[in-house]
Amino acid sequence: MAGRGRLRIYLGAAPGVGKTYKMLGEAQRRRERGTDVVVGFVETHGREQTAAMLDGLEVVPRRIVDHRGASFTELDLDALLARRPGVALVDELAHTNVPGSRNAKRWQDVDELLSAGIDVISTVNIQHLESINDVVEKITGVPQRETVPDRVVRAANQIELVDMAPEALRRRMAHGNVYAADKVDAALGNYFRIGNLSALRELALLWLADRVDAGLQQYREQHDIDSTWEARERVVVALTGGPEGETLIRRAARIAARSAGGDLLAVHVTRSDGLTGADPARLAQQRQLVESLGGSYHQVVGEDVPDALLAFARAENATQLVLGGSRRSFLSTLLTGPGIGATSIRESGDIDVHIVTHSQMGRGRLPRLQGSLSRRRLVYGFALAILLPPILAVLLGPGGDTLNLTSNVLAFLFAVVVVALVGGLWPAMLAAIAGTLVLNWFFTPPTRSFTITEPNNALALGIFILVAAMVSSVVDRAARRTRQAARAAAESETLATLAGSVLRGETALPALLERVREAFGMTSACLMERIDTDELTETWRPIASAGTPTCRRPEDGDAEIPGRDDLVLVLQGRSLAADERRLVGAFAAHAAALVDRARLTEAAAEAKPLAEADKLRTALLRAVGHDLRSPLASAKASVTSLRSSDVEWTPAERDELLETADESLDRLSRLVDNLLDLSRLQAGVLPVFTRPMALDEILPGVLEEDSKVTVDLPSSLPLVEADPALLERVVANLLANAVRYSPPGQGPLLTGSSLGDLVEIRVVDRGPGLPVEDRDRMFAPFQRLGDTDNTTGVGLGLALARGLAEAMGGTLRPEDTPGGGLTMVVSMPSATMRDVPVPGRLERGAL
Repeated sequence: MAGRGRLRIYLGAAPGVGKTYKMLGEAQRRRERGTDVVVGFVETHGREQTAAMLDGLEVVPRRIVDHRGASFTELDLDALLARRPGVALVDELAHTNVPGSRNAKRWQDVDELLSAGIDVISTVNIQHLESINDVVEKITGVPQRETVPDRVVRAANQIELVDMAPEALRRRMAHGNVYAADKVDAALGNYFRIGNLSALRELALLWLADRVDAGLQQYREQHDIDSTWEARERVVVALTGGPEGETLIRRAARIAARSAGGDLLAVHVTRSDGLTGADPARLAQQRQLVESLGGSYHQVVGEDVPDALLAFARAENATQLVLGGSRRSFLSTLLTGPGIGATSIRESGDIDVHIVTHSQMGRGRLPRLQGSLSRRRLVYGFALAILLPPILAVLLGPGGDTLNLTSNVLAFLFAVVVVALVGGLWPAMLAAIAGTLVLNWFFTPPTRSFTITEPNNALALGIFILVAAMVSSVVDRAARRTRQAARAAAESETLATLAGSVLRGETALPALLERVREAFGMTSACLMERIDTDELTETWRPIASAGTPTCRRPEDGDAEIPGRDDLVLVLQGRSLAADERRLVGAFAAHAAALVDRARLTEAAAEAKPLAEADKLRTALLRAVGHDLRSPLASAKASVTSLRSSDVEWTPAERDELLETADESLDRLSRLVDNLLDLSRLQAGVLPVFTRPMALDEILPGVLEEDSKVTVDLPSSLPLVEADPALLERVVANLLANAVRYSPPGQGPLLTGSSLGDLVEIRVVDRGPGLPVEDRDRMFAPFQRLGDTDNTTGVGLGLALARGLAEAMGGTLRPEDTPGGGLTMVVSMPSATMRDVPVPGRLERGAL
């Protein structure tokens, strides 16, 4: 089977820019290369240059459609599918077909061609895209009634912009190359004004740029490209929640505005412990300012702020990073080393970093002494750093005559190592400084003084401080690596769980959202879908959620992760780290896939009844072609023969023909009754009137059908609650089926028995029986009529029999006949009026 064809679209800003001409030029080039190119529908609008491009191309004749007394020409889809070319040209993708056509829109015709494996080249103007149709109307004042969904155009394999300057297009019109001379002045003064054409041109360029950008991002993801490609300016501004934020935002906005289509992204990095020091009210104001300037606001979590900023910037393919000048004081810089700006510049790679000066530079406080350990361990570390040096001084003081300075230094070094293991870098540095002072005061000659006379003692104290700093740094780094390893292990386990759910085919969307909520410690997770968008607002609706509270719009959450263009995963509880966003993105993509799968399943479920109905109609037509036609043919032949004046019929022959016609019409009447009853059953409108009755009541109507039935109904059988007419139809259909399959000389047996509150009627035959796997299929309507061999299968009678039995509150099931054959068992509820007199019974025996 051929794959789906490829779609190429020529996109224009307005009519007359040359889309059709370019399309025909491409067709001519392909024809010269030997490609099988056919013109399905091309509208030249009377332009001679465009019409000349049709020379040498095969043109499929158009289909003529009559509508309201007028004739119109449309694309002949059936002829094009029958011709099956390699490439088909179909102009004006947004065209609305004349009522009565197979499809309402031409893009639906194109979709059928693509599904048939035919490549299609088409054209469309920017004003016909649904997403910007209303914008075009506001610009031009002209409503566009013919539109095409954006997804159809976005799904094209190739989109080529046919561009023309507004002045050049107006010159084309003035020369008569677009419209007839009598329409040029009106067009130039209305729709084709310079302002309108410039706005439409910008819309076309921006729409195509977004589509190209999406394709570029997809390519980068598929090829694991992390480096920045400066195809489009993306400016990231880092916000700390400080007063300089507004200055940075406006500066970044001016940088982004220097290039058309530049993006502005603001990001605030918080630590995982939530100790950010930022003013929430000020951050909220800065977020509003960013959004008012057309940018977007993001919040990520990261232990290392420069790493988190650069990770976010690279993930967004940012080209520039805007940072504020450091607010740290000179002393703070000396104590803690290079700041965020210097580190970002050193590690930025191909991302340009801008350091913006502001009035708050150099006015900050000393930084918090927060390492990679928890606050509790930090407190314990500082406590040990304060307590251990004096304790060691007391313990080592009595041994001053026996221990030398080296032994004392080693003891204090051991204390520093203990503090480093407990509290990390800063407590260990405090312990080292305190230990140095204690050693110098109590144990370094001259004692009781901070003076050091021996060079060896000075060297020992220097090495002591150096070793203490190195050990504490290693412990701090090990703690950081331990956290990173634990996070990586957790991410791997989470991704493995997600992959396992995909392999197992799990489709429970709420369960997936609950897993996301638990894995990332959120209070709630909600998958939202955009259902409506206008110039100012977007309308969202939640599809599924886990936890509370449930978000009503993406802005209500702390993190927004897109699953696709119209789906977003909203999390509440905390901000996400830069590396966590990538992990949550995998869950968002899987959630979007689950939504698509669920909707496809629903569509398939909705289509299934239609398919069943179509199958039923097909079977009914076959029934009309055989079971209805046979008795009609017999009756028709008999009546025609009787009316013929060419033959003299004897009375016996006349009676035989009349009997044949009568039997054929009886068969036809029974079949029509069965069809009507079956349709009433399926529609739920078959009238059922049950009453207590004896089984003997149905025997006269049943046994007149055939005399080959043996009846054995015990006289002790209780009354049954049933509709006499319907029960008679059930048993008659079962007996007729049993007679058909019974061997010669062995007619079926009709018997009954009582079992609890049920009365079972059995129709037993000695025929070939039926395999167990076919017993459900035997009750399908028209089963026999749909088979190749009409002498096998069970036809309409059994379907009707089961439906009538169930309508009366009973059941019908097949069983094996001991010794071979099939037994059909009708179970009916026994009547509650056991004291009702039983009518006279027929004697059992062969009839």
